[in-house]
Amino acid sequence: MSGERRILPVLMLGVDEAAGRLQARLDGLTDDEYRWEPVPGCWSVRETADGWRVDGTDPAPEPAPVTTIAWRMWHIASFCLAEYVSPHLGEWPLPVAGSAWHGDAMTARRDLDTAVDVFRTRVTALGEDGLWAQLGDAWGPFAESTWADLVVHALDELAHHGAEIALLRDLYRARG
Repeated sequence: MSGERRILPVLMLGVDEAAGRLQARLDGLTDDEYRWEPVPGCWSVRETADGWRVDGTDPAPEPAPVTTIAWRMWHIASFCLAEYVSPHLGEWPLPVAGSAWHGDAMTARRDLDTAVDVFRTRVTALGEDGLWAQLGDAWGPFAESTWADLVVHALDELAHHGAEIALLRDLYRARG
């Protein structure tokens, strides 16, 4: 395999760079900022009789509502990264699942970091050849897609929602 190009290191570099940018932008995040709703009708994380839950409907309306930093952190960590590798590549890595999430920024940050680490570790364990395996029937309409396709999608989710979180932080800081 000498001289052969490998895609796994390139994909993981992309994940590391997107995650690193997001993690740097989350430094100093307060609970108030985490749940700040910049416009009426935002989807967020709300305290209920059953604990903290994310807002949402399936399917989401078009256009989807504006979402808070809390909702976006749930989306990246639980709905995307953890969901993509569990149970397909191992057990569920977070202490919450489904619509359950955290009402505080520190715990959400911990679970986001865990989801990134677990996603990276489990995908890397697939190896170069495993990246090209099809996802399989459990993935429904995406059954013929490869793990490499899924990693590219996860990288897109991490980068674009991370950028949205960064913008929300800028707007929070600049509000009048």
